[in-house]
Amino acid sequence: MIRLPRLLAAGVVLAAVAGLSACAGTVSMDAAPNANDPACADVSVRLPQTIAGETRRWTDAQATGAWGDPSAILLTCGVAVPGPSTLSCQNVEGVDWLVDETDAPFYRFTTFGRTPAVEVYLDFDVVGSADTLRAVSPMLARQLVETGSVCTDRPGTDG
Repeated sequence: MIRLPRLLAAGVVLAAVAGLSACAGTVSMDAAPNANDPACADVSVRLPQTIAGETRRWTDAQATGAWGDPSAILLTCGVAVPGPSTLSCQNVEGVDWLVDETDAPFYRFTTFGRTPAVEVYLDFDVVGSADTLRAVSPMLARQLVETGSVCTDRPGTDG
């Protein structure tokens, strides 16, 4: 009869170890101020499993996504909607993105003219912006409300 408690104890230890190892891959992030916007929930459930060959990882914050190990792509929904900016802007699959190169080789891309706003932070030593933004832009174009603002420095616009 002593075997049953030992087997139960062993099972509990194995379950605890398995649970801890599952948490080891979680990426710690901060939720944005407007992460509770219902559109961010729609974005979160539609994030791709892979981007530019990098696999999605669990995050510990609402309306966020991370890809790669270590993380090369971080996405946060619900960041402050940017106003007019002197940053360069590019259109990818119908979504305008402000490009902040301040921390190169880490680049910050923020949707422009959409609410809630989404930010994508990339490690350019690992992934490029073209593949990354093409992977998320079509979904964001469907999920985020257009505000009417567009980039004025992109080809084909009057500015």
